[in-house]
Amino acid sequence: MIVMPRRLSDEIASRVRALIEEQQLEAGMKLPAERQLAALLGVSRNSLREALATLVSEGVLLSRRGGGTFVRWQHDDWSEQNIVQPLKTLMENDPDYSFDILEARHAIEASTAWRATDADKEKLKACFEATQSDNPDIASQADVRFHLAIAEASHNVVLLQTMRGFFDLLQSSVKQSRQRMYLVPPVFAQLTEQHQAVLDAILKGDADAARKAMMAHLGFVHTTIKRFDEDQAGQARITRLPGDHDISRENKA
Repeated sequence: MIVMPRRLSDEIASRVRALIEEQQLEAGMKLPAERQLAALLGVSRNSLREALATLVSEGVLLSRRGGGTFVRWQHDDWSEQNIVQPLKTLMENDPDYSFDILEARHAIEASTAWRATDADKEKLKACFEATQSDNPDIASQADVRFHLAIAEASHNVVLLQTMRGFFDLLQSSVKQSRQRMYLVPPVFAQLTEQHQAVLDAILKGDADAARKAMMAHLGFVHTTIKRFDEDQAGQARITRLPGDHDISRENKA
């Protein structure tokens, strides 16, 4: 058997993966600038670009022209097999199950993150800053990462794995709705204000305030996504209405 030599770009891609893990870069976080990253890895910028393109195509990274390269959300096999797939089947048959997931998050997220360590708090602040991206895809992914960081701060493995499974589902079921929220300035402003309220309460260690802020935020998300879905359904019904030429043709028949 002939063993083909490993391409340089593949080797660099592996090193970038290792760097992401070593620096604990989370979804929505930005990689160092290309020149800085190339110097850090000791490779040419052309080889680095090829490696980054490979990671983008694999879904590991997200690249924005003129805006840099960001870590994309990844899920693990455990949540996919044990939580995501069974619920995904239900949602394919009835999309309204996505709102059941939002309701379940009320029960879970209202009771997490009150044991946040200093390291947890630093991660939460970094995730919050990433939600301020003007790219709706990056911002919505950072939104997910912010909530997962809250679950991680609970230091409860069951809660964390459950939340990961929920967000795998939400990423596929209401991804467009989440992105739309970041495209509407008044909604974006409210999301930012709500996330800030949750973050401030956690940083202060005020469990009651954090719980109330989270409940208010999730209620707003639920209502907003439902309104977007209803608007979309209404537009779909309008496009199915017969046009004037169809009515005229029927009157002549």
